[in-house]
Amino acid sequence: MVKNLKRLREGKGISQQKLAAAIGVSQQSVNAYENKAVEPDIDTLIALADYFETSVDFLVGHTPKGEDVELSPDERAFLRGYRAVSEAERESLRFVLRNYLSRQENIDDEQK
Repeated sequence: MVKNLKRLREGKGISQQKLAAAIGVSQQSVNAYENKAVEPDIDTLIALADYFETSVDFLVGHTPKGEDVELSPDERAFLRGYRAVSEAERESLRFVLRNYLSRQENIDDEQK
């Protein structure tokens, strides 16, 4: 049931024991969740989501199509900033990104 737990834990570079201590369960429980032998209760799922700064939906593998990528803290901060600015400022950011990506494609083409 907790499809992304191991990926999140390893991505953060922490042990099962450290995660267990952080959310108040045993290391054996974390191991069982990762190996799909046991399903955590809702309070544990919420604790895991809070710990990894993600959603319960992402933890259990229920994400809308095209949104199955977990954002890094920097990406989340960028997105919050993007949402906080005016539409004109957003268009400027999109313009800069499109130009940057276009230049990168040109550089990649030249190197081939």
